[in-house]
Amino acid sequence: MIWNKQAECMPAHELKSLQLERLRETVRLAGENVPHYKKQFADMKLKPSSITSLNDISKLPFTSKTDLRDGFPFGMFAVPQSDIVEIHTSSGTTGKPIVVGYTRSDIDLWGEVMARCLSMAGTTRDDIIQNGYGYGLFTGGLGVHYGAQKIGATVVPISAGNTKRQIEIMRDLGTTIITCTPSYALYLAESAEEEGLLPRKKIKLRAGCFGAEMWTEKMRDEIESRFKIMALNIYGLTELIGPGVANECEHKNGLHIFEDYFYPEVISPETLQTLPEGETGELVLTTLSRVGTPMIRFRTRDITSLHREPCKCGRTVVRMARITGRSDDMIKVRGVLIFPSQIERALLEIKDVEPQYQIVITRPHHLDELEVQVELSKKMFSDEIRHIEEFRRKIEDNIERTINLRVKVSLVEPKSLPRSEGKAKRVIDKREI
Repeated sequence: MIWNKQAECMPAHELKSLQLERLRETVRLAGENVPHYKKQFADMKLKPSSITSLNDISKLPFTSKTDLRDGFPFGMFAVPQSDIVEIHTSSGTTGKPIVVGYTRSDIDLWGEVMARCLSMAGTTRDDIIQNGYGYGLFTGGLGVHYGAQKIGATVVPISAGNTKRQIEIMRDLGTTIITCTPSYALYLAESAEEEGLLPRKKIKLRAGCFGAEMWTEKMRDEIESRFKIMALNIYGLTELIGPGVANECEHKNGLHIFEDYFYPEVISPETLQTLPEGETGELVLTTLSRVGTPMIRFRTRDITSLHREPCKCGRTVVRMARITGRSDDMIKVRGVLIFPSQIERALLEIKDVEPQYQIVITRPHHLDELEVQVELSKKMFSDEIRHIEEFRRKIEDNIERTINLRVKVSLVEPKSLPRSEGKAKRVIDKREI
């Protein structure tokens, strides 16, 4: 289902014309009202008139998280504080939090893009959406909420946590659409199985939008097979607007970016040069209609690629490939660069491994050691010790083939690793302690 055919299926020449018009206005707004951009543009002698084509976006400076932190709290706002109707922030776990402000038009924009995302999951006004993203300063909960209300669907604002209550609500209210992190979706599935509700008995779920953390196709398979639903990937980030930048359609061949509001590029993290379509690099995004906190060439640090081949759904906007890692989230162990998602993919290729794991990095004798703690299925855990040892070696071999590094695998009993009601913490780097 397509929420806004005019925007999502726009001919390429019309889209480019709209993007250029909105880009020039964003440059004007930021250059006149945001001190950070005002100084940068003045130093570069750059004006909105300097942007005569979309290719000229390469003349614009990049924006980083550091720039946003330096502007704490309201230094990146482009309008007076009296025009800001809502504020969200990042967690601030690595320093000062990032503060972003929303005008009334920004909230309307957010509801529009989230309505597009939820519609990709088949959501209509007849659906009941159980919103398991956190409400409050985190953008996830309210983003889904605004989109659900724009569609006219019934939204259950249960937020994250209270898993037993989540299952009761799912059963009693007849939830049809679920939104939460993929790791929490798996936790909910485990709990529903314990309640005897899975395989499908009294649960009416048919689709879900899952995001806020990286996840693999194997994890999607787990969610879909346990809940018997269509599991779609949603993408967004606080700095741009929150969830709603992009979403998968039912064909699951990449996430459609809403290019009328967000201009995407992929750059080389090393050279910072824009890469051709199809090449893998770091995603860079520019807001095209954001008023409260316009964002120019924001470096997301997410690794992906862009593709414009026609999609069977009829949408003409570009698609981004599933995020495979972050340029600032790579783990370096004994000189080898590793993405946690590579390890997850290697694990989930093996039958009887639960989709719960933890990566622990230590340096006991001046040499890095990487341990992967893996949960066994109940069936495998009750097997003979000899078989379990063979199974452990099989996992080690598969990980080594994937990352070209020998690691230690520890098999732990079912449900012994910590579960997360939000973003799963997969990596514990004890070298920093």
